[in-house]
Amino acid sequence: MTLIDFHTHHQQARQALISMDARDFSPQAGKVYSVGLHPWRSAHVSLHDLERLNEAARCGQVLAIGETGIDTLRGASVEEQTMLFRHHVTLAQEVGKPLIVHSVRSAQQVIKTYREQRAGGLPLAVHGFRGNERVAQMLLKEGFYLSFGARFNAAALAMTPADRMLIETDSDPVNIHEVAAMVALSLGIDERLLLRRVAENCKRFLCL
Repeated sequence: MTLIDFHTHHQQARQALISMDARDFSPQAGKVYSVGLHPWRSAHVSLHDLERLNEAARCGQVLAIGETGIDTLRGASVEEQTMLFRHHVTLAQEVGKPLIVHSVRSAQQVIKTYREQRAGGLPLAVHGFRGNERVAQMLLKEGFYLSFGARFNAAALAMTPADRMLIETDSDPVNIHEVAAMVALSLGIDERLLLRRVAENCKRFLCL
């Protein structure tokens, strides 16, 4: 399978890594997934929820852990979200799968947790990246990949190295080729070249 849509919540998407909350995980044949406990649903996470996440993470159709992370505008307290994020980092290290991060006004907290967990060898990608150049530089310096959707900061996109750029549809009502067209236009490159690059980056990130 050639993956080009790095992160989507559209369950019927093709050539896509489908993101599901572990509490709702029900894989379909022929699909591949990432699983996590979403920051927006981070309040009142039970031991059973964590057990379901740990079990789902070991499914063969699950290629990555997440999305997880810290959202300072929504969900449980930053402290609770950070604890849950740490659990995801540890789990990703245990199962040997990369991590997909949801970060809203929290890049510094995400990086701090990443360092504290000594997760330097763990591939991480911030999905749906809309931050500015300064935030992009912080994350890129740590070795993170950045995934861009239909809405993005053109300057941050332009400074992202070609080998750490991904594209996605997330929950937006677009298909991945529409996103690719917007990103390619902004970068001034051929859409087919972009698609080849992101397919290679997906393969490398997911260790396929």
